[in-house]
Amino acid sequence: MRTPPLAFRLLHRIRKVYWRIARPTTYGVKVLIIHSADCERVLLVRHSYGDRSLWSLPGGGYKPARETPEQAARRECIEELGVELEQSALVLEEHLTTSGGKLGHLKIVRLYAISDELSPNGEISEARWTGVDLTDLPGKAAVSKWVHSALKAHAQA
Repeated sequence: MRTPPLAFRLLHRIRKVYWRIARPTTYGVKVLIIHSADCERVLLVRHSYGDRSLWSLPGGGYKPARETPEQAARRECIEELGVELEQSALVLEEHLTTSGGKLGHLKIVRLYAISDELSPNGEISEARWTGVDLTDLPGKAAVSKWVHSALKAHAQA
């Protein structure tokens, strides 16, 4: 059963309040997915919660005692997008963040898609393959700073 976007928005708000109160340490991944047939195309998403106009990278949280960042990246992409991925993964960047009152350990991971077929879940309001220059995004699309960071690291890898 698919979770309605309203539930994701509510959970997102609750999580932000929790972060401000508890100030936890979190671990997360953002994933740069490279298109199966064109290495100049990447997958961007708009989430159904938070800033829904912002194009960003898929990803989510993980527990280091249970999985590696690469395993978490693969799991999150399969859960959110139903995308088939190659086995090879590379951590492109590591960041320490303090947004929302939490201490976040963020890894940006690169994965290659096997197919361009997608079946997004309720967390994703839109998913789109786009050129690395981002010019084929609609209008004056807002793009996450992590997209720019990941693309720069990918070009240098």
